[in-house]
Amino acid sequence: MVTDSDFQKEVLESSDVVLVDFFATWCGPCQALLPIIEELFGEMPAGSKVVKVDVDQAPESSAKYGVMSIPTLKVFKGGKVVEEANGLQGKEALLAMVQKHM
Repeated sequence: MVTDSDFQKEVLESSDVVLVDFFATWCGPCQALLPIIEELFGEMPAGSKVVKVDVDQAPESSAKYGVMSIPTLKVFKGGKVVEEANGLQGKEALLAMVQKHM
C-alpha cells in the first residue's frame, strides 16, 4: 500500500510503468476490483507494477491527482499520468492500459 509519504518514490520516481488503484476499504466496487488487482500483482509485464492507494490514508495524493470517485485507476509513466479509468474494470482492460505505455 502506497501512502502520501512514499507516493513520490513508489510512483512518480519509478522507472516502471505504474498502475495505481485509488480505492477505499468501504467502497463496494473497490472490493469487487480487489481480486482482479491481486491477480495483476503476479501478472504485470516486466518493467511495470501495480500499487494500491487508500484515498483515506493518502488524501494529498488523491486530491493532487483529481480522484473524485473510486475506484479510479491511473497509469503513470515517467512521473506523469498517461491514462486513466474510473469504475470497475476487467483484468484484460487493465493490462492493456499498462501495455500500451511500455
